[in-house]
Amino acid sequence: MEAATYLRFVLALVFVLGLIGGLTWLVRRYGVGGRVATGRGGRLSVVEVAPVDGKRRLVLLRRDDVEHLVMLSPTHETLIESGIPDGGFARAVDRAVSRELTGDAAQ
Repeated sequence: MEAATYLRFVLALVFVLGLIGGLTWLVRRYGVGGRVATGRGGRLSVVEVAPVDGKRRLVLLRRDDVEHLVMLSPTHETLIESGIPDGGFARAVDRAVSRELTGDAAQ
């Protein structure tokens, strides 16, 4: 093989890797593919996310200065607590995790 063939292969590889990197940046930047795009000054925002296990996570949502704790899983969503005061996220997560561990999810 000639040097020109190797050079063309390397340039094609760099081009494809650049396309993959650019697409990854776009997905992360604009929230495509299951990620939430956060707008500036909107009424709704995701404050914090805490994984419970491999499939479930707790999400603290804020809407108009009111926070809501929601547990998300692949099969369903559950409102754990609503109207959480500022700074109460850690306490709400501790209560939700202890309820899940003890099997008392009906509270």
